[in-house]
This record gives sequence, C-alpha cells and structure tokens, in this order.
Amino acid sequence: MRRLPPLSALRAFEAAARHGSFKRAASELAVTPTAISHQIRSLEEHIGLPVFERQIRKVILTEAGAQLYPVLRNGFDAFEAALERLMPRTRRPQVIISATTAFTAKWLVPRVSRFQAKHPDIDLQFHASDSAVDLTENGIDLAIRYGRGPYPGLTFEIMFADDFAPVVNPRLGVETQRDLSKIPLIHFQWRRIAPLNPTWESWFAASGLPWSSSHPQLRFSDESHAIQAAVAGQGIALLSLALLSDELSAGQLVQPFGPVMAGHTYHLVRRSDRKPSAAAITVMDWLRGETSAV
Repeated sequence: MRRLPPLSALRAFEAAARHGSFKRAASELAVTPTAISHQIRSLEEHIGLPVFERQIRKVILTEAGAQLYPVLRNGFDAFEAALERLMPRTRRPQVIISATTAFTAKWLVPRVSRFQAKHPDIDLQFHASDSAVDLTENGIDLAIRYGRGPYPGLTFEIMFADDFAPVVNPRLGVETQRDLSKIPLIHFQWRRIAPLNPTWESWFAASGLPWSSSHPQLRFSDESHAIQAAVAGQGIALLSLALLSDELSAGQLVQPFGPVMAGHTYHLVRRSDRKPSAAAITVMDWLRGETSAV
C-alpha cells in the first residue's frame, strides 16, 4: 500500500508551485486561498518538511519543495496526456492565441482563411487584449508579444521587426513633407511609455523638422481607431506598415514620404513549463510560414 498524502494536497502544491502564489492556485482549482494553505500544511506535516517559504504576496519553494515540484508537474502532465488519448475524438482541438487588438484585427484575422484551408480540423480562438495576459491563468496556448523582450517564464522566438511611416488617404493629396501643415496629425496612445516608441515627436526629430504642439492633432487611446481614422481621411498617421499591408496594397492608404522609423519586434511566446499540444505546434508552424513572407 502506497504511503501517499491526499491527492488534493498534491494538486494544491503543484498549482501553488507553478504559479508561485496560493491565491492564483486557488483561482485555478476553484477553492479559497485558505483551503490551499490548509492542503499545503497537510502535505508538510505528511513529509515533515516545509515545501514553501511564505513571503508577502508570493511563495518560494524550499529545497524540499524544489525536489518535489518537477516530479508532480511531470506526473500531472502525464495524467493529462493519457486521459486525452483515452477520451473520444469527438472534441475538436482548439488553440487560443492572444495578441493586441490591432494585431489580431489587421494581421491575424486576414490570414485565418489560409490556415483553415490547410487545417480544417483545428479551431482557432483569438483573445484580443492590449495588456499582456498571464498565459497560466487564462488557458492561452500562444501569445504574440510586441516589444524588446525578454519575457521571463516564457519560451519565445522572433516573428518579425516592425517599421513605422506616415500614411494617409490618397484623396487628401499629401505628397511632400510641406503638406503636413494642411491636415491633422493622428496619434494613438502607446500602452507602455518607452523612449524607442515611434511617435510624431520622434519622427519630426528624425526628419530634421521643427516639432510644434500647436499643429492640429487628432488623438486616440487605441491603435485600431487611429488606423480607421487614417483610412477615413481624417488626417495623416504614423503607423505600423506591417499592420497596413492590405490597405497599402488596395490603395486605401499611401506612404507619401519618409523617413521610415524602426518599431519594436513581434515575438511568438508560450509557456516554458508545459509542452505545446500537437495542434499548438501546427499553429506555430503556420505562423512561422506567414511571417517568412513579411
């Protein structure tokens, strides 16, 4: 007869160790943080050693906990894989991808039909958010992060670097930098303030032109709205060329002049503590193929 602690205590420990938090473990297991704490104490009494060092708002594995965690993590992963193999194949595989609202709408969605044509047996679900979501809490398989990295706790790879340039509806007749005085400058608010963010102020500096805050302005809190405003001919916008490839190809927008400014880099990320499913691997390969054409 095996001398094991209750399975509930082992599950509570594995979740708390993975999240580094009793609160997050409780959310995942649909119990209270107090219940998680009781389960952990039960486990510690069983083995006669502490498994966590309790700190404010987080917990850190002790030496004993660090030895136990990978064994349980791999064991639960093996349980899950075995159960998935046994379950009827009526449930279609699904992959959830998180990305910014603009990237989802302007880059991912136009390419979905190509994925569906090649992989009709896999369903895609998009989670659009301009805030970086926690992949461990939201059941998200893959995410596309925009920035410089690194991304602690995540496995990531470069998709492509971005460029920004002035774009405008051709009906406005903007041809040279001198025409900038005729129409409003369209801005959008960057979620994170950083010195390398492409902004109109930095673009004017790179162009050698004087910047004046008295120039007509049109400001949006969301990048997608700035794109819509530019397409509607409400002004000239400094926007991502990668997100506007369709509008530029269709002639809805033109890039009348430079300079072109370097943006940040798109990264494909996933959890480091969990192997991707076969469907997620298929989606990753598809994304790599799509980015090779950028």
